[in-house]
Amino acid sequence: MALDSKIPKGPLADKWTNYKNNINLVNPANKRNIDVIVVGTGLAGGSAAATLAELGYNVKAFCFQDSPRRAHSIAAQGGINAAKNYQGDGDSTYRLFYDTVKGGDYRSREANVYRLAEVSANIIDQCVAQGVPFAREYGGYLDNRSFGGVLVSRTFYAAGQTGQQLLLGAYSAMNRQIGRGKITMYNRHEMLDVVVVGGKARGIIARNLVTGEVERHSAHAVVLGTGGYGNVFFLSTNAMGSNVTAAWKAHKRGAFFANPCYTQIHPTCIPVSGEHQSKLTLMSESLRNDGRIWVPKNMDDVLAIREGKLKPTDIPAENRDYYLERRYPAFGNLVPRDVASRAAKERCDAGYGVNKTGEAVFLDFASAIERYGKERAHVRGYDENDPKVVKKFGQEVIKEKYGNLFQMYEKIVDQNPYETPMMIYPAVHYTMGGLWVDYNLMTNVPGLYCIGEANFSDHGANRLGASALMQGLADGYFVLPYTIGDYLAQDIRTGKIPTDTPEFDEAEKSVKDNLEHLINNNGTHSVDHFHKRLGKIMWNKCGMARNAQGLREAIVEIAELREEFWKDVRVPGIQNEYNEELAKAMRVADYLELGELFAKDALEREESAGGHFREEFQTEEGEALRRPEFQYVAAWEFKGAPKDAVLHKEELEFENIEVKERSYK
Repeated sequence: MALDSKIPKGPLADKWTNYKNNINLVNPANKRNIDVIVVGTGLAGGSAAATLAELGYNVKAFCFQDSPRRAHSIAAQGGINAAKNYQGDGDSTYRLFYDTVKGGDYRSREANVYRLAEVSANIIDQCVAQGVPFAREYGGYLDNRSFGGVLVSRTFYAAGQTGQQLLLGAYSAMNRQIGRGKITMYNRHEMLDVVVVGGKARGIIARNLVTGEVERHSAHAVVLGTGGYGNVFFLSTNAMGSNVTAAWKAHKRGAFFANPCYTQIHPTCIPVSGEHQSKLTLMSESLRNDGRIWVPKNMDDVLAIREGKLKPTDIPAENRDYYLERRYPAFGNLVPRDVASRAAKERCDAGYGVNKTGEAVFLDFASAIERYGKERAHVRGYDENDPKVVKKFGQEVIKEKYGNLFQMYEKIVDQNPYETPMMIYPAVHYTMGGLWVDYNLMTNVPGLYCIGEANFSDHGANRLGASALMQGLADGYFVLPYTIGDYLAQDIRTGKIPTDTPEFDEAEKSVKDNLEHLINNNGTHSVDHFHKRLGKIMWNKCGMARNAQGLREAIVEIAELREEFWKDVRVPGIQNEYNEELAKAMRVADYLELGELFAKDALEREESAGGHFREEFQTEEGEALRRPEFQYVAAWEFKGAPKDAVLHKEELEFENIEVKERSYK
């Protein structure tokens, strides 16, 4: 099957404008007769639901949380990118586009990325109008800071809780439409299948997580905004409920899954402390604006720190290895996430890790405290050479910029990061892979759309920091509401979609059969037992570095684990009640299939690019080595089992960017 990305003709800067001018529209009177299902109510799904309802469509919105306010988007900390050039430092739509494509190691679709950069400025205006409290400079202008992989300041932020504030904006817009009756909200509902009728997505099967009831819901189109699949690793920075089920069920109903091996390892996370953990905590990339990352140069100092005989503050500057600044002087501590993560792993693998497990590096704010302290002391007329004054003022500035992040770190680690460097280590964070979509954000299944992190389209092999919120809101507010109309214009005379059809019968039966099998299995091991084992296979053999032997082993081990899961998992309770273990079991069942496809995709891609690092394909300096023959999107078609998946390729063409060495030195 040939993949048609439906990229418009014409100059890159004109594609989106010309495309909008020529697509089909649905007039307001007809929108009242069209139903749209939106699954997921984070930034992507919430903004889409609110905007579609505002336009006049009848929206059914689903989330498995008790409120859309609990979506994982709330956890985003550092900021949202936009090419407004408020700093006057040379930013532009093209520069944001270029940074995004280069940051993704030239493995993203050019037209989609340019559109993302183009609408980014609109997002900020929209959110300011909603009352999002972005940080402001003294004069009242919106403030910006830098993130990894760029040489400009384009990241708008609200302290260390940008995701929460943006989500409250989208949630407020949703609530207005719920109040008008244009959105019917289904909290505590989880989508467990897509229903395809006549080749088109016409509804979903959902389970009421409170009562256990399995329900049928129909619509003229289905939109998935259900986030990423990082929890396939068990330990990740994702909320524990985040899962791949909606996207995976769509995949099993015909939607292609693209680039599953592209997973981002975030370099700035609190290290693993033991087997007891069920998730990891992210420390915002914004901290790398002012924090300097280092390990001791001397092994004796490393051992003394691990044994508690030395404090990191006892190590003089000349005995510290600021390895990112040493290796990448142009970008320093603000290299992209994949580069920073591998560099931390390399130092720790070499034996320089600073915690008891040897898997941590320091993130130090002493230099920033001194720099800011002297500046504020000077401005306020104090002695800028007085260490106590400088420290006091410097800590004040850091608290204003990052206070809630420092507080969070201290509560978790029980160390004061104002006085001693943070300890950080890479952890699974974002997933660049997802359902394949065309320029309209529609999958290859007509009427089935996918937005935000759940699709593959914008970030290539590595996402730049502060671009997740940008993509989610761009898709929901400014892209999908246009493109979905082009499809729905053909449905104005269709009428209500019935749910008493063989397709709904079959989908509901499939869901109920799986639920009944799991609840009646009476095995000997818990769901978490299998999830943890899957996570260890994924981290050890599909994690920060991969090789052919490990990937082949992972494919076999995951298939065996999946077979064991279906035979030996034990789910307590009953089906028709609130049963979180049963919900978790359904999610882990899907991870056990996705994990195998993930490894298969990683084995097929014989190159290193962004978050996919094959040990066989690296430069002499240990950097990722791309190969031109792999300049394509890997879109996998389900054929009954992950091992039988069929690969389709969307060749990536770059007419506006020269594909060259991805250097940050």
